[in-house]
Amino acid sequence: MNSLYVGDLHQNVTEADLNEMFSEAGPIFSVRVCRDRHTHRSLGYAYVNFYQQDDAERALLMFSNDMLEGRYPRIMRSDPDCTLRKSGVGNIFIKNLNKKSITNKNLYETFSAFGDIYSSKVVCDENGHSKGYGYIQYKTQEAADRAIEKLNGMLMDNEKVFIERFKSRKEREEVLGAKAREFNNVFVKNLGRDTNDEKLIELFGKYGPTVSVKVMKDDNGKSSGFGFVCFERHEDAQRAVNEMNRKELNGRLIYVGRAQKKAERQALLKLKFGQKKPEPKAKYRGINLFVKNLDDAFDDHRLRKAFSAFGTIISAKVMTESGRSKGFGFVSLSSPEEATKAVTEMNGRIVGTKPLYVALAQSKEQRRQYLAERYKQRMVSVMAVPNPIINSYQPPIPQVNPNKTFYFNVYIPQAQSHAAAYYFSNQLAQLSSSPGMMPVQRIATQALGQRPHHPASADAATAMIKPQYKNSTFAAGDGVRNNPLLPTAVQEPHQAKAGQKSVPNTGA
Repeated sequence: MNSLYVGDLHQNVTEADLNEMFSEAGPIFSVRVCRDRHTHRSLGYAYVNFYQQDDAERALLMFSNDMLEGRYPRIMRSDPDCTLRKSGVGNIFIKNLNKKSITNKNLYETFSAFGDIYSSKVVCDENGHSKGYGYIQYKTQEAADRAIEKLNGMLMDNEKVFIERFKSRKEREEVLGAKAREFNNVFVKNLGRDTNDEKLIELFGKYGPTVSVKVMKDDNGKSSGFGFVCFERHEDAQRAVNEMNRKELNGRLIYVGRAQKKAERQALLKLKFGQKKPEPKAKYRGINLFVKNLDDAFDDHRLRKAFSAFGTIISAKVMTESGRSKGFGFVSLSSPEEATKAVTEMNGRIVGTKPLYVALAQSKEQRRQYLAERYKQRMVSVMAVPNPIINSYQPPIPQVNPNKTFYFNVYIPQAQSHAAAYYFSNQLAQLSSSPGMMPVQRIATQALGQRPHHPASADAATAMIKPQYKNSTFAAGDGVRNNPLLPTAVQEPHQAKAGQKSVPNTGA
């Protein structure tokens, strides 16, 4: 088997780091760090493939105790069949290891004498320090049984180690449940500051022989207010709990119960408060309002004052960050009717300088479901339109046939022409004489493109409409010469006046 699994990796470890590390053992065929397909962040494990199996075995021994980015990676043979690894066969648990001297390499070398090891690990904290326990998984259960038989209770670096078959969390919880029914150790709290070991023995010695009694003390040597009493028999411990729990001692009600380990106590507290957590949400459902688009000057007092007209305010809170308002807050009223009235009248009302948005508050899960449903409906409506047109200037998208080549023209809107309009003198006269029409000068000025608000005298406007012809004997209002902007049919021939020579129209 030429492939190695490398686990417990730091997020910053890359293929280049692993290649540089493992290339000392031999030529590497490939290195792959497994990453999330969406975020591309490392999942904390990788695979290193060697050309030769001997190189993979050498790397397993060489780097079992090497640190990479502040962590000890877990190195083991990669097996495509995960049945053995998940079955728990050959897996043993070792505790009470020397935290300073026992490493992954020491553990592997010590236990490899009893059989072929599938994986080994000494559990460490975030700083890379050993927690004093570890795991070994053999390929066969017989090898694991031999290791337990030979090494359980033996000294390893001056520490007596305890080895047992690995138990899953479910199995451990069942064992803890059985121990909960049969316990010898009793926990006592809410003791006075003057309570010592002798007083505790005097209180609990009447229930039966004890193994140990201890009152915990602070740094100054005074009682911390709690202690432990360990009885020889479970029956004595149970009777002490039944009779001494909530008994008054020097004006205090003491608590007496079964002593629990930290992990067990945390699990029970998590279960207890996890069940109570939904109760406040149900209590305030329908009366808690979400208010956003608040003015920057809004604080809790102004928010309470704004909604006080609708009923009794239980609480009003503007959410802040570094002392500055985040622009939203929450208001809780005493009844759903008051909350409904507040939403109806306050939603959209301008308070300060902004219109408020007021709605019933939603939990994070409800908000997530609402947004997901809204996005789904939007996508359905978009997919229902075969060829949606984004704007009036975009043509419909043609149906593409991969076997044909086609071309299409895109319509580009043309700018409107602002060319000046020209009128004959007789046309201007008709326009000026028509009822309801503007004066001639104003029409001519606007027709030639001049802005109405620019100051212009009547003479200037009249001059603008006069055609300027070089070397011409035409009168100003007699007509227009060949203008390329006007069709030829609308041009009139010039009539010579009496006493003047007719000038031929050359079109120049």
